[in-house]
Amino acid sequence: MKRTLWFSLLLSLILTSCSEYSKVLKSTDLEYKYSMAVAYYDAGECFKALPILDELISLTRGTQRAEDVFYYYAKSHFCTKDYYLANYFFKQFARTWSTSPRAEECLFLAAICSARLSPESSLDQTDTKAALDEFQLFIDSYPNSALRDSCNNMMQRLDMKLENKNFEIARLYEKTLKFKSASLALKGFLKDYPDSRYKEEAMYLIIKSDFEYAERSIETKKLERYRAVLESYLTFATLFPESRWLRQGESYYLRSRKQVERLTTGEIQ
Repeated sequence: MKRTLWFSLLLSLILTSCSEYSKVLKSTDLEYKYSMAVAYYDAGECFKALPILDELISLTRGTQRAEDVFYYYAKSHFCTKDYYLANYFFKQFARTWSTSPRAEECLFLAAICSARLSPESSLDQTDTKAALDEFQLFIDSYPNSALRDSCNNMMQRLDMKLENKNFEIARLYEKTLKFKSASLALKGFLKDYPDSRYKEEAMYLIIKSDFEYAERSIETKKLERYRAVLESYLTFATLFPESRWLRQGESYYLRSRKQVERLTTGEIQ
């Protein structure tokens, strides 16, 4: 009996809710529709707010209400986690109403959308780069914003993701025995991230890659390439005298030095 009563009450609430929503959708009172859309948004029922706001976009164009409608339209997309559309509409709001007090918030939220679209570091990082660009645009546009620190923190996290990605790409060349490409990629990585937490490993892998590349080179190219190993090792040993890779790096150094001595004295093995 109780279950039947609860079911009846629930069904009644659903039907009432549907009836009220249908009334809002059919209404021709723009202010009523707008107020209800905002009410749905505030209640977290953003999927209900969106169709109403979508209709109001065209109906309020050119009026004083247009800014409010567009603002909640962008925020409702954000609420539903449709970050691609939210990003687009936030940027459009910031361009259209650039002098509005809401423009700053919208430009910031546009960057947040791209940040939330940023995937794990093993995947394509197009959205990560877009987010970095958008946070930088925000800082340039609002240099004194209270949100500046939040932007810098987000940028640091995103840049760390790119750092991971770029190091993995460089290391993949070494793993697949493409030693020339590995050396170039690792050197480029260190140029872009001179203080990287991967610096020690990257420098060791440069020694290894340079050595393996020299080993596979034609005789006339070996001297300069073994010398590159010597140079790479000495820099590495100076910076990381306690490195766990120092012994293996020294092995490449000693073997390369022997080859340099052989090649400079014209010794034939």
